[in-house]
This record gives sequence, C-alpha cells and structure tokens, in this order.
Amino acid sequence: MDAPFDISLIITLAVPLFVVLIIAEAVAVRLGARGRYDAQDAAASLAMGLGNRVAGLLTVGIKLGVFLALSQFALFDIPWAWWSLVLCFLAEDLAYYWFHRTAHERRWFWASHVVHHSSQHYNLTTALRQTWTGDLSASFVFWAPLILIGFPVEMVLMFSAFSLVYQFFIHTETIDRLGPLEWVLNTPSHHRVHHATNPKYLDANYAGVLIVWDRLFGTFIQEEERPSYGIISNLGTLNPFRIAFHEWAGIARDLLSARSLREIGGYVFGPPGWSPDGSRKTSAQIKAAWKARRQVGTALEGRRS
Repeated sequence: MDAPFDISLIITLAVPLFVVLIIAEAVAVRLGARGRYDAQDAAASLAMGLGNRVAGLLTVGIKLGVFLALSQFALFDIPWAWWSLVLCFLAEDLAYYWFHRTAHERRWFWASHVVHHSSQHYNLTTALRQTWTGDLSASFVFWAPLILIGFPVEMVLMFSAFSLVYQFFIHTETIDRLGPLEWVLNTPSHHRVHHATNPKYLDANYAGVLIVWDRLFGTFIQEEERPSYGIISNLGTLNPFRIAFHEWAGIARDLLSARSLREIGGYVFGPPGWSPDGSRKTSAQIKAAWKARRQVGTALEGRRS
C-alpha cells in the first residue's frame, strides 16, 4: 500500500497557517503579550526559511536516493497500518532526538544546525530560520535505521514533516506552560530552554514532539530563570549568507591551521568550541565552570551563615 496522500504537500499546505500565526503573534506582542519582535531579525529568519526550501528542492534527491537504496536491504516489509504508524511515529521521534543531540555535540552537524540557533529573539519566525546545508551534511543518516528496519520511505518522511510542522508552534514566548502536557510533549517552555544560552540551560531538551526522550536520557531541564537566546558567540550580522555558512567557514579556517590528524578530527567532529589548546570552550565546559562557581558561592554563603 502506498502513502494515502502526497507527503510533499505537508509543509507546503502548512505555510499559509504559519503566516497567519506569525502575524497573530506579532500583533499580540504589540498589544502587550509576552514576547519580542525585531523586524530585521524576523526578515532574516524568513529569508533563511525561503533559502531552506530552495536548497531542499535542490538536494532532496540525495536523501531520497540513499533512502531508496537502503530500502532494498530492509529487514521487514512493514505495511501502512495503524500499528505501523504508531511505531513509526515513535521511531522517527527517537531518531530526531539523537540527530538533534548529535547536532549540538559534533561540529560537523552543528555547522548546519547552528543556523537555527543564531537569532537572539524567540518567536514563530525563529522556527523558520533553517539550514541550507542539512542534506549536504548527510544529517539524514540518523533516519537510515528506520528504512533498514523496513518502514516505508514515505512513512518516515511523513512523520519527519509532521514533526517539523509541530515544532513551529513551540517557538514562542507568548504561550506559558501547558499543564499536564508538559510531562509528555515538547512545549514552548521546554524548547525555550533548548534555545537559551544561560549556562544552566546548555545541552538540554533536544526533543522533537515527545519530551519523554529527554527525561529518559537525562537531558531534560525545567524552565525557571528567563532564557537569553542566541549562540555563545553571537554573529552580529543579519546577512543570510553569513548566517548560513559562517560555521562552515570557521571549520575551513581551523583546518588550515591544523597541525595533526588529531586536530583535524577535533575541529571537524569534536564538540563545537573545541580547540587543541583549550583557548575556546565547549558548552559542556561552560556549564561545568558555571556549576563550579555556583558550588563555591553556595559554600561561601553557608560559611557566612
């Protein structure tokens, strides 16, 4: 059985809804709702979103070609049925978690993903600030196991598209917490933590749709203090081409200065911020230093009391 509808239309049909909701959020913020909008930053995000769609049309053949080739070696021939849809949804969401986590932990994938974190604002336009190089960096390999298991290619792509649409709605400060849903779903509150540069919030909340993966794998952090958004070293530019390629350019510069295979591997596949002499800091090091300072502060306060 083939897909019950044209999978490629999921994102296309969602775009008008995205536009309506962005306008509604901007108006709400203007009238006093929680959130911030900057016209130039929002325009840059929209430009990145448009570029993402164009790049996707040019490079989607790479992903499809790999997936279709792998499907010839699938262990099972999984049909389109209610039970396979449930399993594929869970498997795709788990694959997204590991892709997303790895994209923060390994510079090769971060070079594409950093685009999404480059805005210092957090609103619905931020959701559209997407990479132009995702397929070229082979990020789709994280979904390859699903194809090898035997899930139909179109089914995997369908849930991947649904996940992307869902995640649009969680890029907002206007919505606070969602009660019991906070235990199961990735919500605006949880995703604000993920986009924050506060040391307390680094390396957390990688979920796509279900926050249960973060709770299971120990990467969940509850939103408490107000988040500050962006990246550790903010770009200081709204030029779409610099946003799209600045980290790739940084990798190239570092490789030109590399003096050993160890340094080459560290610059490409080490954590973002890795340097051979420790002159730059990874997010894990920044977070560890913050925890150490907090422990010292707590100890000093205890002695004074």
